[in-house]
Amino acid sequence: MIEQFHKQSFFWDYLLNFDATLKQCGDLSQLWYREFYLELTMGRKIQFPIEMSMPWILADHILESTKQPMIEYVFYPMDLYNDAAMHALLVFRKQFLYDEIEAEVNLCFDQLVFKLSDKIFTHFKCLAACMLLDKRYRSECHMNGIKVVFPAANRYDSLLKQRHIQLLGRSIDLTFLLTQRLTLSFKKSLETAIQRFESVNITGVMELQCLLEVNRLTHELLSSYLILDSFESIISEVNHSVSSALGRITLHIFWELTYDFLPHYCYNGSTNRFVKTQQPHVNETRREKMIREIPDVQLYGTRELNQAYDIVNNLYRGFVGVQHFRTMTRLLGYQGIAVVIQEMLKVVKNLLDKTIREFVEKLRTCMPKQCKLPRSDYGSPAILQYYLHQLHEIIHYPALQDVFHCFRELGNAILFFLMIEQSLSQEEIKDLLQAAPFQNLIPRPYAKEGESLEAKIRRLEAKYAAMSLVNIIKKLGTEKQGKLVEEADLLTRERLCIGLTTFEVMLDRIRAFLLDDPVWTNNPSSAISSNISPLSNIDDTHDFHRIWSALQFVYCLPTRHENDMNVEQLYGEGLNFAGCTIIRLLNEHRKFETYDFTYHLFKINRSDQKEDEVKNVSLPTFTERIRKFQILNQQIFACLNKYLCHTTTDEIPVEQVKCLTPMTLQTIQSSIPIYQHNRLPGTTSEC
Repeated sequence: MIEQFHKQSFFWDYLLNFDATLKQCGDLSQLWYREFYLELTMGRKIQFPIEMSMPWILADHILESTKQPMIEYVFYPMDLYNDAAMHALLVFRKQFLYDEIEAEVNLCFDQLVFKLSDKIFTHFKCLAACMLLDKRYRSECHMNGIKVVFPAANRYDSLLKQRHIQLLGRSIDLTFLLTQRLTLSFKKSLETAIQRFESVNITGVMELQCLLEVNRLTHELLSSYLILDSFESIISEVNHSVSSALGRITLHIFWELTYDFLPHYCYNGSTNRFVKTQQPHVNETRREKMIREIPDVQLYGTRELNQAYDIVNNLYRGFVGVQHFRTMTRLLGYQGIAVVIQEMLKVVKNLLDKTIREFVEKLRTCMPKQCKLPRSDYGSPAILQYYLHQLHEIIHYPALQDVFHCFRELGNAILFFLMIEQSLSQEEIKDLLQAAPFQNLIPRPYAKEGESLEAKIRRLEAKYAAMSLVNIIKKLGTEKQGKLVEEADLLTRERLCIGLTTFEVMLDRIRAFLLDDPVWTNNPSSAISSNISPLSNIDDTHDFHRIWSALQFVYCLPTRHENDMNVEQLYGEGLNFAGCTIIRLLNEHRKFETYDFTYHLFKINRSDQKEDEVKNVSLPTFTERIRKFQILNQQIFACLNKYLCHTTTDEIPVEQVKCLTPMTLQTIQSSIPIYQHNRLPGTTSEC
């Protein structure tokens, strides 16, 4: 009994002093003190790295662990510093120990926030990248050895809600620190994306768009937990477009268009793509290379995701097509498109005023004074020989490749305007369709016989009136906001109705460039300037359409060897687009189609069907190439007429038609038959 009493009464002292007992049981301060390390160094070293500190060892183990639930306890080891500081002040009563603990806490907590923010950013970026990847494509990557694993659910939400962490008597707002670190991570990722775009050609817009979309979705996922800066403000800061109208993306797009796209790419109308020429006419564009190695987290999150996205982006690196122009339209926006088009117009004006103008003047001197359209009686071989003789100087012009190259640059610029117009129209139509429900634009319902269509429409409008943005802002907003919404609603409704086209404006600008220069319109031999009848001037060769006919005759000639590249491979259809556009803007397209040398030869050969060879030029091969280019020219003129129909109808002169009164039967003597013809004076007739 006494022994049992002693055993039970042993705990009475601790129970009576329960507060002190509980503090002693929860005091883990000895896990921080380093008597063991001091004994190892015999007192010669009193400072140790944080990797040898037990609180940091435990916290770092949780951060590096693959066990996802442990992340919730990452701040538990930091409570050891509170115990150690309390022990230093109340037990040891040493200020220097507390100062050492405080210094270590500052360092460890900074490292903890740094590693935790990187871990959170990596997790959400991998999550966003996997969400944007197609599910079937992920399975195909898995079969090909690229294991794209969807991130497992993690318990970051409890950490991202921590606003007050007690450490050494201080209250720390964790969300504020994480917001700062994550904002820096976004800036680094966007900086990497733009730098990668600046180190490649124009095809890099697809990869840039992909990286921006992944970062945008990552920002959206994190914004549900933290109060981050808007993604547009972050990208504006990185893009250097906060205080400048020209951002880094806009500048690089214009740079690549001017110095690489125009001189080095060939357009193919059948695929609607630009491909790089195999024989560049000018030197390659030099770009800044990415020197440093890029961490995976700054791209798509992991090495496997980077490989999967690289496979997708590599599909768009061999050409420039509709997808690239749509991406450029989204990246540039209205302001960037206006800047790029304005600068491209300066490039076009420089070509027309200097390089192409000089070549046209030189080619005009090489043209024969007169070049007729021979009669069909001569036969197509003789006509071909005639044109080979007449256009001998043009065919052997030494700078002919430079001429084709300059026209290719002009044609690529015009095609760029056309592609941007088409992409912009698609984006605007998409905006209009998405905005329709909020503008009370209801699709027309089906009405049976006897039902009132207007009544159905009114019921639908009343049903969806609550979604009308104008009514909501007028009801809940200020008067100024209501006026702004009304103006925006009106602009959205009328944007497509008034028929705004960028390409038509560009053609009008180019036409103004041509009409301001007398080389294109006011040459002395022109029928318009010399007031000569056009019928007497059809053999003249100084008009631009005759010069282009001669150039078309040259590039229709077949190659001498099988391995030689033809004009289509060297310059693409941008060459044809440039010539046909100038002809159409000068209103010489009908003359061109009527008096073209190759068209005339093609018509004669189609009738006589001869297959001779004249001066190593195969007539069937030559006429086949003429037929292909004739179809191409017709397509180009049809495309231009679609945009120029509004401007050309006003410029057609009104024909002066003289109306003559019809003849009337006059009352003549009854002896003359009513159907007898009137006789001229001094003639007789027999009845």
